[in-house]
Amino acid sequence: MKIAQNQEVEFDEFSRACDLVEAYFGEMIDDVALHAPISRRQLIAVLARAQLSGRQFAIDGLTEQGEIVYQSTNETLLWLDGGFWTDMRGTHHLEPDESRAAREVHRQLIEALDGDVSYYNHDRDPFVLIERFDLYE
Repeated sequence: MKIAQNQEVEFDEFSRACDLVEAYFGEMIDDVALHAPISRRQLIAVLARAQLSGRQFAIDGLTEQGEIVYQSTNETLLWLDGGFWTDMRGTHHLEPDESRAAREVHRQLIEALDGDVSYYNHDRDPFVLIERFDLYE
């Protein structure tokens, strides 16, 4: 399955990524999808694509491209410099509403863990890289 111009994954890998983001982000997906002009299913697919791309970027030094807010063996929460979500939109041919909704899910999670993110600005992109998560907890 081709998820981006230069990125192909097996369908079962994409399906697992969808299950992973749905379980990890939980109700935040519902909250954002309720107010976004995209469906819940679309949002899950965009979040899955971002995770698969984020894993590749992590290999290429993603954590060096911004500030780590929180890191554990399960996840890394970052404020990234540059245009991560703009790049995602171009790489995955996403509609602006799709990338904005996915970005909002990531922002809400960082805000939930980091508290007030009033220092947040639109020059930095929120991103949560899920390292591992037990779907069956």
